[in-house]
Order: sequence, then C-alpha cells, then structure tokens
Amino acid sequence: MIRLAAALLLCVSAAALAAPDPRFDQGGPATFDLKSKKSQMQLADAPAMPVYGPHERLWIVADATAKVLNDEGVAVEEVSPGRAAGTGTGKMARRLAERGVHFTATPLTQLFRTQDFPPEDAAFRNYDRANAELRALAAAAPELASVFSIGQSLQGRDILALRLNTTAKGQAPSAKPGALFLGTHHSREHLSTEVPLLTARWLIENRSKPEIAKLLDGRDVYFIPMVNPDGVEIDIAGGQYHMHRKNGRDNGNGAIGVDLNRNYGSHWGESGSSTDPESDTYQGPAPFSEPESLAVKRFIDARPNLKMEVSYHSYSELILWPWSWTSESLDDARAVAAYKHMGEEMARMTGYTAEQSSALYPSAGDTCDWSWEAHKIFSFTFELTPKTQWEGGFYPGAVAIQTTFQANLRPSLYMIDMADDPYRAADAATGASR
Repeated sequence: MIRLAAALLLCVSAAALAAPDPRFDQGGPATFDLKSKKSQMQLADAPAMPVYGPHERLWIVADATAKVLNDEGVAVEEVSPGRAAGTGTGKMARRLAERGVHFTATPLTQLFRTQDFPPEDAAFRNYDRANAELRALAAAAPELASVFSIGQSLQGRDILALRLNTTAKGQAPSAKPGALFLGTHHSREHLSTEVPLLTARWLIENRSKPEIAKLLDGRDVYFIPMVNPDGVEIDIAGGQYHMHRKNGRDNGNGAIGVDLNRNYGSHWGESGSSTDPESDTYQGPAPFSEPESLAVKRFIDARPNLKMEVSYHSYSELILWPWSWTSESLDDARAVAAYKHMGEEMARMTGYTAEQSSALYPSAGDTCDWSWEAHKIFSFTFELTPKTQWEGGFYPGAVAIQTTFQANLRPSLYMIDMADDPYRAADAATGASR
C-alpha cells in the first residue's frame, strides 16, 4: 500500500501520456484524481505505469490556481478558469499531490521528442546566425544602423544590440526619444528572437519611404533580439528541443539556469518566483546576479532618453503592462490610462488580449516592472503566438515566423512613434471616452 500510494503521487493515466490534455484544447475535463479508488484500481491493473523521478521535467496541468502551482515551483505558462498549466519536476508534482491537487503530468521528452531545430525549423536563428544578421543589417545601412555589445553572457557570448539613429552611432549618447525592443529572455521562446530581428530588417529596408524616414529621423531605436544566448544554445543542442527556459548557470546540484525574467530588482523574490534552483522560475541568489540581466540594467541605466520598451515572450497572444508583481494598479492614474489606451490600440492591431500583467499570474523580478519602477519607461510584455501549448506552444514551427512578425509590425511602429510622449496616449483615451 505504501508503494502504491507513492506511485500514485507521480503517475499519470495512459490517456494523459498518449494525447494532449483537452482542458486547454476546448475539450472536456481530463483530470486524474490522485485520491480516487478508480485511479488506484487502474494503477493496480497496470503495474508497469511509470513513476517519475524527482528531477524529471514534466508538463503539469492542474485543477488549481496559478498561485498554487507557483508556490510549488511550477513555472506557469497557461491559465484558464479554475486551471493552470506549466513546467515542473517530479518533486513538484509530488508536493501538489500531497496537497490534494488534481493534475495530469506529461514528461517533456514525450511532448517534444519528435521536434528538432533543423531541418524543419531551420528558419529560426541560433546565436551565430542572429549575430550575423545584426551585423549584416548594420553594414547595409551605415548611415542609420550600428551594432555593439551591451555585455557578455555567463558563458562569454556577446549580447548584441542593433541601433537605428541617423545622428548617433554605437554607444554615443542621444537626446532623441528612445525605444527598446528586447527578445529571448527565455531561451525556448525562439519567436521572440525573430520578431525584433525582422522588425529591424523591415525598418532598414523601408528607410527611404517618407513616413519611415521621418519616424526614424526623430528617434533612437534599439533592438536586442537575444538577451539569453547561452540558454538558446542549450535549448537546441544536439538538433532537438530541450524546453530550456533559463540561462546557463550551473547551480551546483545538477540544475541549470536562472530565470532572467525573475532576476530584475523590482520586488525581487516575491510573488511568482522560486528559490528552488530546479524551478523554471528560479530567481537566482540575488537581484541582477546574472550577467545577462545586469547587462540590460546597465544598458537602460545609461540611456535616460528611453521612453518605450517591449520585451517579447511567447506564448499566449497577450499584451501586458505593469505591475506584474501585484494585482494593485500603478499609483499614477495618467500612466494607467496611457498604458491601457496603448495596450488596447495594439490589441486591435494584433488580435491579442491587453491586460495588466498580474491578471495572467503574478511574477516578481520582471523586466518591465523594473524598467517602469526605476526609470518610468513605458514597458510592455508581448506574449506572442500561439494561444496554447496544443497549438504549438513554444515551438509553433517556422510557419509562424512571418505571420507573427506581420501581426506585430504595426504595434512596433506605433511604439516608436509614441516614444516622444507616451503620456499623450492618456489624452487620446480621454478624448475617445467623450
């Protein structure tokens, strides 16, 4: 009986292993009741059912809130009424079971074992190809573009920035209103590399059009498409996906990585982050402990002209604004009105949903929370295509690259334009309500 109870804590039904969980695919409920006699009978009839090791990585779907999963170290990726899903480990699943939470768990190796980066996803850029593209863009438009490193990753890879400015190059200061586009804080979110790269290319290729020339002549625009280069290389090592989210830090216990988007110094270590090095939301030992997040901090600190920022992530098709760490609203009513107006405008452009970040789930140490708190930069998180895990999740295939870029081009131009005075969006909101 003791062995049976232990097995129940970490086993799933054969149906759960064989098919996607329909709770995030418009289907009926598919819970695995860890306490029920029926589940015990099924397990007794199938003694060969697997028992997950404490460190095995799982996709967990639970009849619980995001907070319940976060409290046990699960990195929540999807939320629907009464349910949440994300990546965790066997020991996290055990703790959920001990709390009486009903859930299904699927090994990540079963979810992604047939997918690899090349050949079908060869259009995605790894570290070397992304850097080559940045340098090629700068070479193609020397009157407008320049490229430089903002710092190095833990493993010594340069984190490159492409700058578009008609009067200042490299790291020279500029008084022009600035806009910043960040990609790939989370290494498995490869679309978040492609969108800023393709946006930069589009601007350079269309720089002679009068409306684009006018826009660029008055702005200082930066693209940092790959904040987490070590993590990207880990995720695609060996020609297959590994569902790696964090950076490349060896935590000394077999766990690799710190979640860079929990490592910024805004309410670090509070809601939605984990002290467990095995968790995908591991916050690290201290704020800005990671060279990647520290490089972004120093880059932003040195540029007081930055007024707009977007941090691209995937997936869920959302446009989010601070706060992420709390459900409370910003204490600047005019800023809230501006955020909401801009968010709703960009939602109309993309078909995404616009909301305060914590409405999805709370997370502390967030990039955009810090940028707003430290510098009052109007900062948005874009959760790109698709909506759900079962529509492709982090790996929607190369077919998603162009469509996702096209959907997000207008919002990018809109944010660059708004950089001169983001607060004017509050005035637009007031006018629209009259």
